[in-house]
Amino acid sequence: MIVEKAPAKLLPIEIEVDSISFTYPSGIQALEDITIHVSSGERVALIGQNGAGKTTLVKHLNGLLKPVSGSVKVGSWDTHDHSVAQMATRVGYVFQNPDDQLFQRTVWDEMMFGPRNLRWSAERAASSVQASLEMVGLEHIKEMHPYDLTFSSRKLLALASVLAMDTQVVIIDEPTTGQDYRGVQQIGSILSELNKQGKTIIGVTHDIDFCAEQFERSILMAGGRVVLDGSTRQVLSQISVIDQAYVEAPQLMRLAEKLGWDFMPLTVEEFIHHLDG
Repeated sequence: MIVEKAPAKLLPIEIEVDSISFTYPSGIQALEDITIHVSSGERVALIGQNGAGKTTLVKHLNGLLKPVSGSVKVGSWDTHDHSVAQMATRVGYVFQNPDDQLFQRTVWDEMMFGPRNLRWSAERAASSVQASLEMVGLEHIKEMHPYDLTFSSRKLLALASVLAMDTQVVIIDEPTTGQDYRGVQQIGSILSELNKQGKTIIGVTHDIDFCAEQFERSILMAGGRVVLDGSTRQVLSQISVIDQAYVEAPQLMRLAEKLGWDFMPLTVEEFIHHLDG
């Protein structure tokens, strides 16, 4: 069950990535001349094969990585001028592997870590933690050790620990990894609720069907560059282009193309509605 948090009073924060490039110490250039703009409240998916630069790009948005050229601004803040701790008040980042994120002895302590470091009052921190645990359905296991949970529950806990900090921007890397059908639906509902609160959602995903269902805009990356950027329908319907980037369009779109349909449905619900219409 998704429990709605009270609407947050959020200031619009836009993200400006201006001509950034990044090279790892090993000499591998991971990003080359990336420019994107993300408006406040958008739901944006980054798609592309492994090594395309997706995770490297989102790590620039909270200051974990700094561009070797170009700039990243979150609101009025340039990431070059702010620490990761400062950026964490605006951008929450859920790692692909929750085991890279979780380290406390109980679920409750894990959840309280972020709010405490933001120097919130005990009352505000506890209220936000409780609401976030209820949102992901883990409120009944506060005293458990995080590593006694299943992988899918640890993934939800990592998400909840970021939500507890109530950031304007939420980045989630591979949200459906390790989730069954019910878990995927739950995460989709959580993202929808966050978006209703006015939060900006940026997802890195290989799950193209989830992308089609949950994100209104998609950015296709390959070789550290942006190949396509537009509405999810526009991007995924360019099947020949995304095939070259080793990304498969949703099953229904591929079927529609093979059958020569003019209409290319993104989701099953859209297909059924089209048939009924």
